[in-house]
Amino acid sequence: MNPGVDLRSLPLTPEEGFIASRLDGLTDLHGISVGTGLSPERVEEALERLVTLGAVSPPEVPDEDEPVAADEPAGVHREVYQSSLRQLPPEERATRAKLADEPELSALCFDPLPAVIHALIDNPRFGLPQARLVASHHRTPAGLEALAARAAIAADAGVRRALLRNPQLSIALLRRLHGGRRLLEQHKLVVSRDVPEQTRRAARELLRARFSTAEGEERVEVIVKTEGRCLTSLAGLPVDGKTAALLCGRIYSSTLLVQNISRWAACPPALISHLLKQELVRRSPALKLALQRHPNAPADSRR
Repeated sequence: MNPGVDLRSLPLTPEEGFIASRLDGLTDLHGISVGTGLSPERVEEALERLVTLGAVSPPEVPDEDEPVAADEPAGVHREVYQSSLRQLPPEERATRAKLADEPELSALCFDPLPAVIHALIDNPRFGLPQARLVASHHRTPAGLEALAARAAIAADAGVRRALLRNPQLSIALLRRLHGGRRLLEQHKLVVSRDVPEQTRRAARELLRARFSTAEGEERVEVIVKTEGRCLTSLAGLPVDGKTAALLCGRIYSSTLLVQNISRWAACPPALISHLLKQELVRRSPALKLALQRHPNAPADSRR
């Protein structure tokens, strides 16, 4: 969102305003689609409208005839590796990695051997630009583990992002990188299309494990802010009394959230009773019927 723009002053439809409220600068189009329940086409149309009105900055699209600026140096470094270094014996490449300077330093980031990556990391000239190259292009779990073992490197947002997108990211390393994140951040990784499928599956298991031990307030946050979409990934997990009480203490105005809660097998009976009293549900026969048909619905709510 562009700072200083008051959405209330813009001629937005309710759907466009809803999509605008979900923009955080991090979630991609697919994530917004999942988070709103709207098709990618409708989300894209709304984003184009927001750009037209000046509420959102247009994405920077490179000229099709020009290489992407961020990829050009990587291509140059890869070419140096392929033409000058790849044919050298592994022991010599590792020895050179410990002392290399540019452009050889960055070129060796494309070496497939973990031993060379270990040697590179020991090079005092090895910095975040080289770490991001390794995180993006190296293809062995051992090499990625060695990279992330350096706390200063693993803390860099660019390195973390590249590691999450790397298909060789191990479950153990994913747990170290993302296991302690808030539930809402973990859910974004579960639905992200920027990471490989195996990473999304592993992220789902991390989300489930984290949800089981999280505080009630954090559980409520992820349920409400994802409008209940996270509940699909949390199937079979119960909630404690505190979480149920916090959910029962809210006023509900989102049809989608209530719909998803009505499909939640572990929904507490008290929450069903609370939702049936909400103005949103009282005005919607379909929502009311869905809640009354829930297996956990109290007997007196079925009348």
